[in-house]
This record gives sequence, structure tokens and C-alpha cells, in this order.
Amino acid sequence: MPELPDLEVFAKNLQKRFKNKTLETVDVPVAKKLNVSVQVLKDAIEGHQLDGVSREGKTLQLQFKNGMVVGLHLMLHGELKALEDEEVKFQIVSFHFKGGDGFALTDFQKAATPTLNPDASDVPDAMALNPSYFKDLLAKKKVKIKTLLMDQYSIRGIGNTYADEILWEARISPFSIAKAIPEAGVKELLRAINHVLYQESVDIAKKLPKALNGEIKDFLRLHRPDLKKSPTGTEIQIEKKGARKTYYTDEQVLYTL
Repeated sequence: MPELPDLEVFAKNLQKRFKNKTLETVDVPVAKKLNVSVQVLKDAIEGHQLDGVSREGKTLQLQFKNGMVVGLHLMLHGELKALEDEEVKFQIVSFHFKGGDGFALTDFQKAATPTLNPDASDVPDAMALNPSYFKDLLAKKKVKIKTLLMDQYSIRGIGNTYADEILWEARISPFSIAKAIPEAGVKELLRAINHVLYQESVDIAKKLPKALNGEIKDFLRLHRPDLKKSPTGTEIQIEKKGARKTYYTDEQVLYTL
């Protein structure tokens, strides 16, 4: 599934392609996930210009010039697809702009979710973490640090892949207890969060300057099944729990209570 850096790139590419275009029609083939009726959605955004597109946590937000916002959560298998000549299957919602251009949110599992005017969240985004908030958060949590990084009720945006990448860069074991990490480790972890997510967004944007979907794994240094060693030459280990895999090395320090 796309993670924060991918979504950051898709948001910018949507904005480049559709900003200031007027939405002619919105179609909702799968309405069960929509938080309002289809007619309410149509009345809210049809005939209005798209003012911008942003990423909020794991959600893309389409902001219209009349103040309406449509949030798109791709869930596990959702994709954005341009509405071009070929048939676009598994559409959840599609946006058709004047001039013939448009795109759809698709999902063969029908789990991807469109929301009109989603509620604002007071949970900070991973790319806008306040150092004091982050320090206080870790200090009161007895859970494993990887679990905490992925908790969308504590920090929005980090998924399984980039939790592993961040923790490797910070040289902190994913099995460390959050509150056991010393102050220097907390500072290094926050630096790694900012650096990894920002740099991945920059690198992916260079590879996908126009794309609305696709995942680029080229820049991952640890969380890749084809890699056997980290960039420093240390063997990569994998722990599987259910459908989720954790990639780590012995370079990462384990902090326990």
C-alpha cells in the first residue's frame, strides 16, 4: 500500500494536473463508504474549482474554492487512476473536470474511503512533529517503539515500511520500549523521521513526476525482500507476525525497562 512519501508525491502530482480546473461531475459507483449521500456530495463540489490538494496523515484532501473538502483514504489496496481512454475498473469515486480530464479512486476490495469535509485531527502529522510532544509521547508509553510509530492515534502517517527505515537510520531496535529510549535516542529518532520521510518524498518525486499511483522501492535501505544486507554490510533479519514483517539488523540498539 502507498505510504506517506508516496502519498506526498501523489498529492503534488494531483495538484499540478488539476488545480484551478472546474469539477463537472463526480460519480460514486460505491456509495457505502461515503459519509453523506451521493446527492449531498454532488451539490457540495460539482461546478466548483479545485483549489489545491494536500496530504493529511494517510489521507489525500481535495480542497475546493467554495471551502468544501473531500478526503480520500486509499486503505490497503486503493489506487488513484487517471481517466483516460482505457476502462478504469473497480471505481469507488471518480472526478470529471471540464475539458475532459479526470481521475478515480479505485479499490478491488471496495475499502477505499471518500469523505466529505472530514473532521480535523488533533493528532500531529509525522512530518510536523513538535519535539516536546514527541518526547512526552515516548516518555509515557510502554509499548514497542515500532508499534507506537505506526499508531495513527499518536502520530499520523507512518506505516510498516517506513517505521523500519526510520528505526534503522536511528539505530534503534523496533522491539525497544518507547519510554526506555534515552533522550539522545529520542532526538535521533525524531531527526530520522524528518530525514527519511522528506528524502524519500524528494527521491520518489524524481522517479514519478506525473504519476498518480505506483510504489518506488529503489531507495529503501532495509525493508526490501531482495536485500540481504544493510548499506553498512550487516545482515538484515526479518520477524514475521501475522501478515506484517519487521526488517532490522543487529546494529540497532535494544532499549528495555
